[in-house]
Amino acid sequence: MSPRTLVIGDVHGCAITMRALVEESLRPTPDDKVYLLGDLIDRGPDSKGVLDYIFELRERGLTVSGIRGNHEEMFLLAADNKYSLNLWKLNGGLATLASFQTDHPDAIPRRYHDALSALPYHIILPGFILVHAGLNFTNPSPFNDTEAMLWTRSSFVNQRCIGGRQLICGHTAVTRTHLVESLSSSKIMLDNGCVFIDNPEMGSLAALELENMKLYFQPNIDFLST
Repeated sequence: MSPRTLVIGDVHGCAITMRALVEESLRPTPDDKVYLLGDLIDRGPDSKGVLDYIFELRERGLTVSGIRGNHEEMFLLAADNKYSLNLWKLNGGLATLASFQTDHPDAIPRRYHDALSALPYHIILPGFILVHAGLNFTNPSPFNDTEAMLWTRSSFVNQRCIGGRQLICGHTAVTRTHLVESLSSSKIMLDNGCVFIDNPEMGSLAALELENMKLYFQPNIDFLST
């Protein structure tokens, strides 16, 4: 079986759902490469469990890489001042703190801080660029605008600036219909709003196998366990 490249959308603290997607649907081997589009933490019930599962997969010999999302960025800034801490808490950080059984990010073990601070803002692959939110193509050097990589909602892509590649992004939750349609566009949107379980077109964790553009959807099962 040829090596596969698997890209997973925004997990948002849904550890049970992520484990089900990986173990039951994707079933990666040590020859495969797994990429995560950021926003691993916040909102869902077990951000610690998500990060622990990533550590576990790596210990099993699997290649698992990720990029930084705006929620990782907010977490990393939260210890700097009260404003950043409150902003993070208002955007799902309280759920992350609860998963670590603490009320301040400084009490979260260094291993987790180090893992999130090591995440790059983008990864370039043959034919694709993985970035959490998108790129600012009004900037002559779009890879210098890290804020846009974390936060932009723009759908505009200048493929000439990126060697004809497609962007693969999370950040903006889209319906399953929109997600499927985006596969043929310059910006693939892989966030199916895993935590938005009340929307019948959302509420799943999505993954994409790049070699054949096969999609996988795992409905959220974390909230069934809480």
